[in-house]
Amino acid sequence: MTVTNSEMTVTNGVQGTLRKGAPTLPKVSGREPLLFTPGPLTTSATVKQAMLADYGSRDKMFAGAVTDVRQGLLRAGGVSKEKGYECVIVQGAGTMGVEAMIGTAVPRTGGKVLILVNGAYGTRQATMCRYLGIPCEVLEWPDSDPVAVKDTLQKLRTDATFTHVSMVHHETTAGVLNPLKEMALSLKAEFPKVSLLVDSMSGFGAYDLQMEWGIDFAVSSANKCIEGVPGFCFALVNREALKKSEGNARSLCLDLFDQWSNMEKTGQFRFTPPTHAILAFQQALKEFEEEGSVQGRFARYQSNYEAMKRGMEKMGFTFYVQNDSRSCLISTFNMPEHPNFIFQKFYDSLAARGFVIYPGKLAKGASFRFGTIGRIFPRDCELLCAAVQVTCEEMGVPLPLSKDAAKEALKRKEPEAAAVNGSKRSKVTPRMSLENIDLIVCDMAGTTVMEGGIVYKTLQKYAKRRPNCFRP
Repeated sequence: MTVTNSEMTVTNGVQGTLRKGAPTLPKVSGREPLLFTPGPLTTSATVKQAMLADYGSRDKMFAGAVTDVRQGLLRAGGVSKEKGYECVIVQGAGTMGVEAMIGTAVPRTGGKVLILVNGAYGTRQATMCRYLGIPCEVLEWPDSDPVAVKDTLQKLRTDATFTHVSMVHHETTAGVLNPLKEMALSLKAEFPKVSLLVDSMSGFGAYDLQMEWGIDFAVSSANKCIEGVPGFCFALVNREALKKSEGNARSLCLDLFDQWSNMEKTGQFRFTPPTHAILAFQQALKEFEEEGSVQGRFARYQSNYEAMKRGMEKMGFTFYVQNDSRSCLISTFNMPEHPNFIFQKFYDSLAARGFVIYPGKLAKGASFRFGTIGRIFPRDCELLCAAVQVTCEEMGVPLPLSKDAAKEALKRKEPEAAAVNGSKRSKVTPRMSLENIDLIVCDMAGTTVMEGGIVYKTLQKYAKRRPNCFRP
């Protein structure tokens, strides 16, 4: 959406003077920003308001809220306690839930995990296994592609030592949706004794996840598609699989079995719970079900995505992930090649107008991400696109984007840079060789996330040649 005016506009109560015909979206202050991120997310006023009450951690009213939350999450996963499933709440970030799942589900002896990786969060699971001393192997795909059921089954056929398969439902790295239902049904049909562990951090609540497909453990977080606030994560588990996990945990705090059994016996958490976050989530679950649960939430997020997609493609921005693998929750855009496009300026300008986005996290190529989840609507996505248009104009990046315009701008910049240096460039400056260097110290103070990532990736490339010399 583009807003134009010959003299003046008012957005969210803030006035800005405009030149005639210019796209306008003034910088704002005095209001909460809209979060177009993978989480934490923009939440409703009523979710925030729910945190204004102070409940004791052993109070009956709080215990009732915990029961409501546990039952509501089981309903979202298509199951119930009566059907043989449990919900275990764990204090902390979503990553703690993933580590609790892996550390509890896999036996101390005889266990081995096949980790399906197509992004940073699958890679993180492998790192967890190394820390916990859990044998694992990685089956990997590019971060722009979904994991493949066929390849997974073939790997299991050639190695009978795997006891668990672990995968990410919606890989937040680039916004790729993995085939969870097909994977679960196919795995249990051919390998019924192999347990399936699922990280559904940014998928649960928007994309369907039914525990009865054959999922043994699934984890997600309060501050994703249910639209609560940070403070805890949760695991949906098959009760029989949970009982078999007794004694497996490598951590006191992240022991899912002990957390569950203590809750069942006493109705209490073992350690101080995030009372306010749980009260907020109780309200968020109510709003989730009033919207139509998974189907209703997905419909709004899909509408958000379509509004954002129309605006960004009209300006010439391109997606990193192909359409058939791309989710409607997180969109990764290739960084424009125009020399005037500087991500930190882009980010700061959008943030000043009340739109917070996220840098990219890709294994290759510069990028940035827009999340279309949380308490936002298609109109908000249209305003984000208007802010992108204004910001590009401010940076001197012509729209729609084109490679030819970027090349021409780069050619113009080269003689300008040479003039500043007092002479024209007569030759290309040779690259520094790192072959004979034993120590590199990088002072990263004041650099952007993107700049730091470029340095890191460059050093990683050379580390493959001299692995004993590189310490990130």
